[in-house]
Amino acid sequence: MRRRSFVGAAFAGAALSGPVARAKGTAGDIPMRTFGKTGVKLTVIAQGGARMDLLPDMEAARKYVRHVYDLGINYFDCAHAYWGGKSEEVYGGVLPEVRKNVFITTKSMKRTRKTAEEDLAASLRSLKTDYLDLWQMHDVRTPQEIEQIFAPGGALEAFEAAKKAGKCRFFGFTGHYDPQTHITMLTKYDKWDSVLMPLHAADTSYLSFENQVLPVAVKMGIGIQAIKIFGKGFLLRAISPRECLRYVLNLPIHGAVCGAGSAGQMEDNIRTAQEFRPLDANELAAIRKKATSGKGVLTGNEMEYWKKGFFKGGE
Repeated sequence: MRRRSFVGAAFAGAALSGPVARAKGTAGDIPMRTFGKTGVKLTVIAQGGARMDLLPDMEAARKYVRHVYDLGINYFDCAHAYWGGKSEEVYGGVLPEVRKNVFITTKSMKRTRKTAEEDLAASLRSLKTDYLDLWQMHDVRTPQEIEQIFAPGGALEAFEAAKKAGKCRFFGFTGHYDPQTHITMLTKYDKWDSVLMPLHAADTSYLSFENQVLPVAVKMGIGIQAIKIFGKGFLLRAISPRECLRYVLNLPIHGAVCGAGSAGQMEDNIRTAQEFRPLDANELAAIRKKATSGKGVLTGNEMEYWKKGFFKGGE
């Protein structure tokens, strides 16, 4: 199940009180949080580039990105691998003209210095910028990858060199496979600027990033980004998109990365962020219970196919 099945009417369910309203989208309306130790203020909703291929074509994607910027989003996530490189090209067709107003991230899956630097050069060309705000080691999973990253000639050298040369302001890493991988990466190196991980209302039921990794990242004071907020659509069998996002925004994160599905979905995400208020322990527990025991919902590794023990591939 994917959230695109809920286009436009995603919030029409009984979980909402009152009629659906679109976000006004005036720049500055979206709440911001300071991104870890960087001092940069970013909108709590980030535009993800992973599902840009859900849009009809590149021109439609460019119009969508411009619309999202006009709504007030200043945080644009991407990766060199997304849509075979087209997602970066979409950003490159829109964001250069507003470059000073946006925070652009992209990622590389390469684990050696040479191949990571090649990825960086290609990303900068596609994005039509001479620097990234944040460059990330993408989708780190195994001890073998970690060893390669930190070895002589490994990817870490490329990231450190890029920051020193001004080709990226900050760097971090991402993953969704195993909380222990994140813990090892965080404890092995104390100069990360950010981390990205799956966080959602059912995460605590299986290999929990919220329980195991989030406290470590918070203690380090680095920028924390959440992905898979809607559980790749599976959570929508049990809770509303609004409940999904409210749960994650209540965590000590700095940005919730939401994929490109439709303008209506992003407008609803923004509206939820605008109306957000902290949840108490009882409210959080109620959402977790619904997320893991609601009718038809899949739990644990049945749902979270991206985690260790049930990995089936995919972003």
